[in-house]
Amino acid sequence: MVAGESVGLIDSHCHLQSIDPAALEQLLDAAREAGVRGFLAPAITLADSERLLDLCHTHADIWCAVGVHPHEAKTWSSGDDLRLRNLLDEPKVIAVGECGLDFHYDYSPREMQLSVMKSQWEIAIDADVPVVVHNRNSNETMLAALREPGFHCLQGVFHSFAGGEVLAREILRRGFRLGFSGMVTFPAAANVRDILPLTPLERLLVETDTPYLAPVPHRGRENRPEYVVEIARRIARELDIPCKDLFATTTANFFALFRRSGRAAPDDGSSTLS
Repeated sequence: MVAGESVGLIDSHCHLQSIDPAALEQLLDAAREAGVRGFLAPAITLADSERLLDLCHTHADIWCAVGVHPHEAKTWSSGDDLRLRNLLDEPKVIAVGECGLDFHYDYSPREMQLSVMKSQWEIAIDADVPVVVHNRNSNETMLAALREPGFHCLQGVFHSFAGGEVLAREILRRGFRLGFSGMVTFPAAANVRDILPLTPLERLLVETDTPYLAPVPHRGRENRPEYVVEIARRIARELDIPCKDLFATTTANFFALFRRSGRAAPDDGSSTLS
């Protein structure tokens, strides 16, 4: 693929706020030159959410998810539910997240992670927006939460999916999308690649999780949004479909999931969400 060729990909999960501000514009331009046409930046904290909005307001092709990551669930305090609801009034906000559970690091107590995740899910349902879900070593607790009657209408994406076949099959039945990151290129990540053929194409998103999880051959370096093109190529190869079909489908999937009243985009992604 030549430089500047239009592939129209969306990086559906990239922590742009974690990039050195002095390098950010150069990295965004490099991604656009590679054919990336949009970026979804998920927040880690509510303060982070407010900073992300400043970035979104100065770039037409950047949108954000606002919320509290499970690592930071311990920071959730009285009034944060209203603060989050107010952030969802912003047109550039298209999801709640990154929220979820992480029982690998346990940087916040597990019961607190669960409570904060559920609070954010309730807000997302009330606001009729999707969620961007983080799940690590927490499948049973995650599934138990999803099975609660109040969350049957929840929609969104499980980002950087590595949760195994049982979780994948159930959340796909519930209408969720799966986001695949640079892990699909890791030699030891056959478990991630095994989920690809189980995932209907219309439920698949691609992401970098910048600045983490850089794909092969960039392991050991900071990830970059432009690498979403390489990740998508690897997924297309694993599924034995033309790259152009994978690119077009995942972009259409992004716009289909994150459409909102008053900020809708056509299914072909030919206009912005805002």
